[in-house]
Amino acid sequence: MTEQPLDAPPEDARSPRPLRGFRRDRRYKTLGGVCAGLGRHCDMDPVIFRIGLSVLSVTGGVGLIFYGFAWLFTPYEDEEENEFRKLLTGRVDGPGLAAIVTALVGCGVFLSMLNNGGALTFAVVLALLLAGAGYWSQARRATAPDPVAAQAVADAPPEAQAPPVARPPSWWRDPIVKDGTHDGGTGYLWGPPGAEEPPAAARHGSWRGPVAARPAAPPQPAGPRGIGALTFLGALVAGGIGTGVTWDERTLSESLQTGLACALAVFGLGIAVSAFRGRTGVGSIFLALITAGLLTATAALPANISTQWARTDWTPTRAADVRPNYELGSGVGTLDLSKVSVAKGRTLATRVEVGAGKVRIVLPADGTARLRAEVGVGDIRLPGDPSRDVDVRPDQQQTVTLAPRDAKDGDKASGTIELHVEVGLGQVEVDRAA
Repeated sequence: MTEQPLDAPPEDARSPRPLRGFRRDRRYKTLGGVCAGLGRHCDMDPVIFRIGLSVLSVTGGVGLIFYGFAWLFTPYEDEEENEFRKLLTGRVDGPGLAAIVTALVGCGVFLSMLNNGGALTFAVVLALLLAGAGYWSQARRATAPDPVAAQAVADAPPEAQAPPVARPPSWWRDPIVKDGTHDGGTGYLWGPPGAEEPPAAARHGSWRGPVAARPAAPPQPAGPRGIGALTFLGALVAGGIGTGVTWDERTLSESLQTGLACALAVFGLGIAVSAFRGRTGVGSIFLALITAGLLTATAALPANISTQWARTDWTPTRAADVRPNYELGSGVGTLDLSKVSVAKGRTLATRVEVGAGKVRIVLPADGTARLRAEVGVGDIRLPGDPSRDVDVRPDQQQTVTLAPRDAKDGDKASGTIELHVEVGLGQVEVDRAA
């Protein structure tokens, strides 16, 4: 029987262990360790997942939902119990409650965005891109062996041979500082191109033998430092082209969304390229978040705001000439009903919609009018208002009945005009004809 050397690892430690599933990372966590765990699991820079989930959080709440449930049901790499199991056993602590609140807030944002098909479509596309990038990176790591590790295993003596590590260089390395020296606790990202982690058995304490020293990697030629300026310039050009192409054919909200979506796509591509090259610019990340916020804000604009400012006058002279609906994208519209006479006992109904601007309604002097005015952000001015100041407030609604100017109590000299006026951003002004 061949005796086993005292310094040799046990048999189960010599064979490579299968990779564990997705776990949260405690060492590089920012909040709950979910994005850091995704970066380790997919062999990608976790900054990519942080940016992607942040954008998904503000464009539909999907990022908050995923992060909250992953935080709740995924344990740390050095634990076997997740936050949900801790809550079931009565150990209520801050991380578990924070995970539940995050998921609930994400569900609320998602329910509030159900009517916004554009934002949800963008969220689905971005989620698929993140999932595809993670799958591709994981497949690349599994199929490409590390030549440095393979050479080290071949040159090491049998009694001191370390388990081979079949994977490409990982993002998870020891930190370095700017001059290239190891610091051990600080630095940018996680290490130089040739650094690797110790064997899995050594990390878990089961490796008892010496680990062969690996040959130093040859110095790599210095490559380009960053593409932040090119990314910013490309985002400006893409945003301008996207907005300019759709400016005359689409509404203001759709045109701005197209331009901002093009700019955000360029930012995402630039960040992904720089991350895979080992550097990610903070300025590009900040500008990408601002662009995502602006994209969300433009989705909340009224859908009927046009890109052209116009002045329109509608002056029907008979009740038969009054259209059931008047629309104006952006500008000043005046509906003059002063010459319209409604027969006694009859009702004339019409509707006026303006995306952004001002609408002025002139009512006849001898008619009763029932008015319902709705303004998203702006002001409503009715006949007889003592103040002529503009009072801009959000979500203004008024429903009033305006009697004829010279009518006595109970006198109905003519019919009734029903008006429904909607303005997304601007002012509604109603006057009586002299």
